[in-house]
Amino acid sequence: MNFTRTLCVVGGAMMTGALFLGSAPTASADQIRDGQWPLKSFDAESVWQLSTGKGVTVAVIDDPVNGDHPDLKGNVLPGKDLDQGGPANQEDQDNHGTSMASIIAGHGHGAGNSEGVKGLAPEAKILPVGITPEDEISAPSSGGLAKAVNYAVSQGASVINMSFGQAVLSEDDKQALRNAINKNVFLVVATGNDGMGKLDQLTSYPGVVAVGAVDKTGKVWEDSNYGPQTMLTAPGTFIRSAGANKPYVLANGTSDSAAYVSGAAALLRSKFPGLTAGQIANRLVKTAGLPPGKEGMELPDPHYGYGFIRPYSALTKNVPTGSKNGPLKTPKADPAAGGASAPGTSGSAGDEASQQMDSGLGTGAIMGIAVGVLIVVAIIIIVVRQKKNDRNGSPPGGFGGPGGPGFAPQQPGPFQQPGPYQQPGPFQHQSSAPGAVPPAPPTPPPGQ
Repeated sequence: MNFTRTLCVVGGAMMTGALFLGSAPTASADQIRDGQWPLKSFDAESVWQLSTGKGVTVAVIDDPVNGDHPDLKGNVLPGKDLDQGGPANQEDQDNHGTSMASIIAGHGHGAGNSEGVKGLAPEAKILPVGITPEDEISAPSSGGLAKAVNYAVSQGASVINMSFGQAVLSEDDKQALRNAINKNVFLVVATGNDGMGKLDQLTSYPGVVAVGAVDKTGKVWEDSNYGPQTMLTAPGTFIRSAGANKPYVLANGTSDSAAYVSGAAALLRSKFPGLTAGQIANRLVKTAGLPPGKEGMELPDPHYGYGFIRPYSALTKNVPTGSKNGPLKTPKADPAAGGASAPGTSGSAGDEASQQMDSGLGTGAIMGIAVGVLIVVAIIIIVVRQKKNDRNGSPPGGFGGPGGPGFAPQQPGPFQQPGPYQQPGPFQHQSSAPGAVPPAPPTPPPGQ
């Protein structure tokens, strides 16, 4: 399977695979690292002092991965190739899965791992899940997506990266996604590379994090698909990553953006293991940034979502934990399961009333009890008022009086920035001034 040609959803004309723009065989490994501008923009060295993704497994549902690549060796689990059978860590042809894995959890190589590609979460583990060709997985009857998601969940992945689209979801697919959400898995999906204002069923599914692409200035990439379901954006232009049939590739695409969000989620899951997937999304959303001139836009924006990720801020800011689901919507329960409420949702007021009526008390008995309660309350009020009239002045403490409860001084809000750090940029923990980010390099030649 080759995502550069076949990652086009039947009936949806959606292409979310990275467009391989060629590699640089003459470039040295350190030049490859120097070309990873997102790491510089994120101030990754500061990020890695806080979290490296250790202890977190990220499933990459994609082409199988070249687990022997020097920048990935030791970080890739055997996984499973659902298309060809066997493990999914021995790919030597198709590049896409290897590229996504390296963006998430590449560790580089050489002295001090200073050469080659390094991922945002270099100590996370990659669980490769090879899937059937896109024209087959898109068919509602294939069950390919369902099998892949179910396998990833069964193997303990707490983050699943899906850098592809699917126009039609089968009931099995939806059930698999619901199961993953119920198991507290963070689901990431790329929005696509057609510049279209409509997202497909997978990207729009409640509970997934839909990711668009921005360039190094923080401006949305012109070919990034968009829609009201877009939640976040991340670097997606001129992205260096590892390859399976060549050492390195250069790409534009929302696939790469999704991989960076998966890496950020791995960092957060490692540092905050007690947070739910929704609360992880909440930290990413509450610390997201916008490019100069866009700060006042209404959010979520169809193109930017809540903004581009800033991993350092997400790891360090005082962000309230929030509700279990955070900004994630809850998918509807499967009707076949009896219409039970989805996790994170509560029963209705009518359900509570039904429970009360089932207590075995008749209507007359309930009314009698209610009247008795009202009489007791009235007597208490009369006594309290009488005692109050016997006092002089306000009570010495309690609500409204001296020593009563109040509010402590407020901490800086989640969008306020800490002190200055080196090389501030739009993706870092300090907002950049216009023109602070170097201009993008010339457009590479047409891809393969």
